[in-house]
Amino acid sequence: MTTEAKNTLVSTEWLAGELGKPDLVVLDCSLVLPGEPGDKKAAFAEAHIPGARLFDIDVFADPDSTLPHMVPTPARFAKLAGDLGISNESRVVFYDGAHGLRSAARGWWLMRLMGHEKAFVLDGGLPKWKRESRPTESGEAAPAPAATFVPDFRADRLRGIGDIKRIVRQGSGEALIIDARAAARFQGTAPEPRPGLVAGHIPGAANIPFTELLAEDGTMLPPDQLLARFEKAGVEREQPVILSCGSGVTATVLALGLVQAGLPEGSVYDGSWTEWGLRPETPKVTPDAAKGTA
Repeated sequence: MTTEAKNTLVSTEWLAGELGKPDLVVLDCSLVLPGEPGDKKAAFAEAHIPGARLFDIDVFADPDSTLPHMVPTPARFAKLAGDLGISNESRVVFYDGAHGLRSAARGWWLMRLMGHEKAFVLDGGLPKWKRESRPTESGEAAPAPAATFVPDFRADRLRGIGDIKRIVRQGSGEALIIDARAAARFQGTAPEPRPGLVAGHIPGAANIPFTELLAEDGTMLPPDQLLARFEKAGVEREQPVILSCGSGVTATVLALGLVQAGLPEGSVYDGSWTEWGLRPETPKVTPDAAKGTA
């Protein structure tokens, strides 16, 4: 299998040279997951890349859903994007303030879901930027200039629970489901961070913890190493891939990795394990089920 990586990652050196250009929008896409300490708004106010604004994943979401940060309607996304100064001509760079690129990939994927291809992720995020002693700002972001964003929604990049139920029921190999959670959570030997959520995974799913796509410094592995990891999990160029995780965030790291590896980028099951695990009618692979107990 040959590979041709796409330029979805940008370096700190590149971004430093582009700061201040009128078509560039830099967004802090940090997210504090359940069980983690911290406050993304306070962290942004303490230090952010000069000119950056805060892209709140919990705001760029469906406000009527009981599930965390589900995809918003294109109209809601367009309004929020315009409020951040994003137009269809903007080059948009997302970064994670604490974890390199963990949640930045969610912002990148949302932009692409809305049809905006000029979206990028800062490789290594704010931690790498700081390690290189590059400048930061503190306080609130400056007001964004007025902008209009017109989405071109790409439904092929999104999957719902009905799709997953059908694939699991048919067992036909229509698509390979890959779960980005840590191995212990996938296997059900570690508890889920959200209360009341059963531990385990979707039947037939493979597991690539998103951290396995990252180097020790939080940057993404080279394309050839990414390709090898996906091939090990059974990814074939001709077979569609559906990406899942806890709540649709780290699954997008796998989507980013697929693109970097030169593979079809796949689609994301937005409800992920939070939705699947909470629904009583969905089949689940759990440690008890594996032992044949109720």
